[in-house]
Amino acid sequence: MHLPHDEVIPILDFGSQTAQLIARRVREAGAFSLLLPPDTPLDVLRELRPRGVILSGGPASVYEPGAPTCDPRLFEIGVPILGICYGMQLAARMLGARIDPAARREFGRASLDIADQSGLFGSIPQKTTVWMSHGDQVQALEKAGLETVASTPTCPHAAVRSTDPSRPFYGVQFHPEVTHTPHGVDILQNFLYRICGCKGTWRMADYAETACQRIREQVGRDHVICGLSGGVDSSVAAALIHKAIPGQLTCVFVDTGLLRKNERPLVETTFRDHFHIDLRVVDAEAQFLGDLAGITDPQEKRRRIGHRFIDVFNDQAAHVAAEGKNAKFLAQGTLYPDVIESGHSVGGKSAGIKLHHNVGGLPKDMAFSLIEPLRDLFKDEVRKLGEVLGLPDQIIWRHPFPGPGLAVRVLGEVAKPKLDILRECDEILLEEIVAADLYRKTSQVFAVLLPVQSVGVMGDGRTYESVVAIRAVETQDFMTADWARIPFNILAQISNRIINEVRGVNRVVYDISSKPPATIEWE
Repeated sequence: MHLPHDEVIPILDFGSQTAQLIARRVREAGAFSLLLPPDTPLDVLRELRPRGVILSGGPASVYEPGAPTCDPRLFEIGVPILGICYGMQLAARMLGARIDPAARREFGRASLDIADQSGLFGSIPQKTTVWMSHGDQVQALEKAGLETVASTPTCPHAAVRSTDPSRPFYGVQFHPEVTHTPHGVDILQNFLYRICGCKGTWRMADYAETACQRIREQVGRDHVICGLSGGVDSSVAAALIHKAIPGQLTCVFVDTGLLRKNERPLVETTFRDHFHIDLRVVDAEAQFLGDLAGITDPQEKRRRIGHRFIDVFNDQAAHVAAEGKNAKFLAQGTLYPDVIESGHSVGGKSAGIKLHHNVGGLPKDMAFSLIEPLRDLFKDEVRKLGEVLGLPDQIIWRHPFPGPGLAVRVLGEVAKPKLDILRECDEILLEEIVAADLYRKTSQVFAVLLPVQSVGVMGDGRTYESVVAIRAVETQDFMTADWARIPFNILAQISNRIINEVRGVNRVVYDISSKPPATIEWE
């Protein structure tokens, strides 16, 4: 395993939906983190020469049959260990404590009272807010050689530490990695700097170099085909692979008929001029729209689009092979939110939320081996990597676009007339957002064509036409998101332009749902 730095913090993932947030916080603090399965052998952990180890939360109870666990000799490594939620309970039980069901399940914000403001809680206010999500609690601490350092009104041992200096263990029942814990980042930094002795010198440039080395080893002398959409994810993936193995990459841009307005000429011009790589453009609109005819289920849409993409890539691979290149790998810009929302966490316990064509919708008999160099990164980290690779701002800061394209923004059956309407609406929306200087201040903005029609009045006549929803969100990691507070006058301008300029639309609504409970995309 190639590591880009000597300050390594392995994170054993017990299936938490927020495990990667822990890794992200550690990286932001300047140490290198990586997620590992909970049953990672002790010898493997030792080879990493870690400065510390973090045990993530998870949905299980430590007493459930089949509950994930780790090597009971973990404490023999001799480095500080931080257990979070389930990780705290598991470690405390391994040390000899008892885990009991709580009299009252604690979920949401809680008031934490800190008894010792040193070490893990150095410079943290004595009373602070934390985010709880648990049904069990740690009891009988003295049997495990633990002592309490913080509590909440319903959790007397909300944070503990070992009294044995040869076994430096710290546990918190709450989640410091989420933004709902205001001083959570400070607590994690205390663990890294005050307890583990990290210096905070890891940077994204280190990740880029290590990722390139992994790509070279995985690909060898073979050839890679990369599906290039023009979005930031596939662009950064292509640039990274091109840096790692120049001359061994062919990028394929597929015109699915599900693209935004003027997308094809923009991609052709930008990537041929900027990357100077082998770019193939495939016109497959008829095939994709044929596959989607009569289909209304969003997961089936994604599945069919995924299959058609692979058919196109197989065809392109045959062309590349005919040129004497052995195209064995398919590169994709899969990100970590895609992975965990598709039920593919390291711990294997996270719930599947949706299928993306580049994660869960691929056929089992695919002729390629996948290469996904960004699957450990969040969107903001991908942008940082893009800066390291020297990509232009107009690519790095482009808003995300779903792999299935407008097929999941035309709710219900997809047809070309509906797509044309949505393209016009989307272009007007983005023009006004850019004109109002809100593009960089929002994370994702798009229009959705709803499968309903509404009554309207235009001139002296009655209309019965389509409804368009506007979606704009702000987020750091795309795991959670809040709806953007677009000024009313700008929303009014967007609505007026869409209704007046796009035939077939007589009503515009604004989506004010946050994630969770909603998702960012409507399908």
